[in-house]
Amino acid sequence: MVRILIGCTGSVATIKLPQLINGLLNLDDVNVEVRICVTEHSKHFYNEIDIPENINIFSDTDEWAAWSNRGDPVLHIELAKWADIFLIAPLDANTLAKISNGICDNLLTCTARAWDVSKPLIFCPAMNTKMYEHPLTYTQVTCLKSWGYIEIPVIEKVLICGDTGPGAMAEVTSIVAFLKDLIINKGK
Repeated sequence: MVRILIGCTGSVATIKLPQLINGLLNLDDVNVEVRICVTEHSKHFYNEIDIPENINIFSDTDEWAAWSNRGDPVLHIELAKWADIFLIAPLDANTLAKISNGICDNLLTCTARAWDVSKPLIFCPAMNTKMYEHPLTYTQVTCLKSWGYIEIPVIEKVLICGDTGPGAMAEVTSIVAFLKDLIINKGK
């Protein structure tokens, strides 16, 4: 059993979350358990009724509700311990900037900060072409990769805003195939 934590940020690519979950749960020869960690802004792009009932979705509200006294579990620490793989798909420009600069002001960024860098953290950037082509993006992606995090690069296409260019999240089928290969090869 491989435990995958999917992080979703405030990118329109979060609309692909149900498709991503289904792809991972239906992998041949690989048994996975999935949990979801979302930012508040990502909630705008998916509907909980489209997520299988047995999948736990965690957000900032859960972080604060889970802790009331010393000794209580801290959700971002528990999620980082639970998961074998942390997949952030999509990783928007805002959260990319936060993680690369050590800012941890929500459940997802705190989980990333608590992540054991010996375990795979895979990130799938997703943003408008103008944002993607900004020099900061290259610097911030390079920073994450220097920590051993694995990038699944953006693709070029017509974006939801109508612009054409690089910045779209990789296709779900590519992300699922990458994870399957990672899991199978890690087991060898």
